[in-house]
Amino acid sequence: MDSSQFSDFIKPRDIAVNDRFWGAFMERVRTKVIPYQWKALNDAIPGAEPSYCIRNFKLAAELTHPELDYGIPRDIGFGGMVFQDSDLAKWIEAAAYSLVWHPDPALEKTLDETIAIICNAQQGDGYLDTYYIINGLEKRFTNLKDNHELYCMGHYIEAAVAYYEATGKRRLMDAMIRYVDCVDKHIGAGEGKLHGYPGHEIAEMALVRLYAATGDGKHLKLAKYFIDQRGQAPLYFEEETGRNGNTFYWKDSYVKYQYYQAGKPVRDQHTAEGHAVRAVYLYSGMADVARLTGDEELFAACKDLFANITEKQMYITGAIGQSAYGEAFSYDYDLPNDTVYAETCAAIGLAFFARRMASIAPRGEYADVIEKALFNGIISGMALDGESFFYVNPLEVLPEASLKDRRMRHVKVERQKWFGCACCPPNLARILASLGSYVHSVAKGAVYTHLYLGSEAKLSPAGKEVRIKIETGYPWDGQINIGFALEGKSAFSYGFRIPGWCGSVAVKLNGADAAYTLRDGYALIDREWSGGDKLTVTLDMPVNLMETNPKVRQNSGKLAFTRGPLVYCFEEKDNGKELFKLRAGEPVDFKVRYEKDLLEGLCTLSFTGKREKDWQGGALYRKQGEAEYEDRELLLIPYYAWANRGAGEMTVWINK
Repeated sequence: MDSSQFSDFIKPRDIAVNDRFWGAFMERVRTKVIPYQWKALNDAIPGAEPSYCIRNFKLAAELTHPELDYGIPRDIGFGGMVFQDSDLAKWIEAAAYSLVWHPDPALEKTLDETIAIICNAQQGDGYLDTYYIINGLEKRFTNLKDNHELYCMGHYIEAAVAYYEATGKRRLMDAMIRYVDCVDKHIGAGEGKLHGYPGHEIAEMALVRLYAATGDGKHLKLAKYFIDQRGQAPLYFEEETGRNGNTFYWKDSYVKYQYYQAGKPVRDQHTAEGHAVRAVYLYSGMADVARLTGDEELFAACKDLFANITEKQMYITGAIGQSAYGEAFSYDYDLPNDTVYAETCAAIGLAFFARRMASIAPRGEYADVIEKALFNGIISGMALDGESFFYVNPLEVLPEASLKDRRMRHVKVERQKWFGCACCPPNLARILASLGSYVHSVAKGAVYTHLYLGSEAKLSPAGKEVRIKIETGYPWDGQINIGFALEGKSAFSYGFRIPGWCGSVAVKLNGADAAYTLRDGYALIDREWSGGDKLTVTLDMPVNLMETNPKVRQNSGKLAFTRGPLVYCFEEKDNGKELFKLRAGEPVDFKVRYEKDLLEGLCTLSFTGKREKDWQGGALYRKQGEAEYEDRELLLIPYYAWANRGAGEMTVWINK
């Protein structure tokens, strides 16, 4: 692997997003989600489950520095989940990105004060985890498998680097460097160290990010150690469980230690297994380390894992993790729509993984997955008012079943104010706040545009600054105008993605048909660019009728509908109850309408389909007879916008 050919995604500070679609989501994060989640972290939302995050840190700081008094009773104890610290870290990261594109002195002051509390909780040797600071430091590092110390550390590294890059302030980053030093002292390959690794991954890719910020090779070395050691015999988690009397929750399951992706070395893993979020966080770290170390074998495993997920275990919405049992992958071609788990965090993690794969090899298949997840399985996790959230993102909902069928108790028909396990809302905020960094990447002598967002980016593909401005009505229409601003001329290759859903494309450069080379899903134009050059890309955006591989039993004989990057769905609000009676028929009269007053403004689809009539008399069974149908105009809305008009049925797939 030749690292000189790899492509670096730009940082949020190098792009200004002014997109009609995504700009609204980012502004919602800034004005609604970040303030709302700050209240949630302070247990200040009536009717919502408490977070305990801020309370835990204040208590830990008081215990560490008895002279401090944050007004928390010192005998109150730890509150919430063992990994509760991570929610605050993700909020800090999202707020840091928000400061980049919208400076806010009041928010920055709140962040500085919060970081001071966090740092006051840090122990003398650098250790920083409120669960153990409050409950007893003698137990730290005794349950890496389940107690999330390294997971929380990873999220705080991500937050610390984001805040440093946004403000230049190092206090949190220096604290995390000290924590990493503490971990490195106790865990690793050396004599007398614990030969362990995270039970819930994220530290791997976070350490790579810290390495990028500090240039200190020990951070990359520790990330590589966690990846190389994982699953090696003797199995650390098995030894740790026996030595410390820990519970092994998955001993009677089929996956056992593969629940943690730790049942075998990572280079021997070619099928996505176990907890879906942990898995894609690990695979993201593997791709990072493969890229920086030139590890061909590790990259080969990443390619196999990506192919297995996207070709055999991914929903049409970009959601992953089919099973509520363990929030996990199940098996190839098993894609239930109603009992699905599809955690918001899992779709976010898949976007992380795809982005890193695109850094190694710019291929349309990777960016297509980023786009699919973002437009569908990720933003479906948040209400349009930014004040309620889905943990689970089903593709079919029947309210009565969610209420009465225990198998579907995890499936909510309305978004929730907050969760006791609240990983998804702040995770959603941080990816949306940093969305600009997903648009372009830069390699030696080349720029790649992966996503089409109205924006202006500062890039230097050939030693000279180039500003690339994108103007578009995407995803509602397929025209993208790309302008280049620079002093004089600059020779570089410009590649822009042709999405996999696109049937045809027209490309004009300065008003004339442009010659380009199509490679790996990107149209490449290699030329000397001048200031004022304008590229117009028009993507054909038909309504596509989609079907599933016949091995997916749940979708046999069914269709779904997409247009551009968006998956559409049927809601009871528009089509009445008992959506399972709908039939697609032979749709030929599709109407695409932009409705500015519906659900913040969106394109609906409609066509004449059919609805099966009820039987006369209401018998439960009868001999096969002629089914009766009536024509119905069926209306679809983008999947991301469902459940914003009250509770009701919803389905993505209907019978042909």
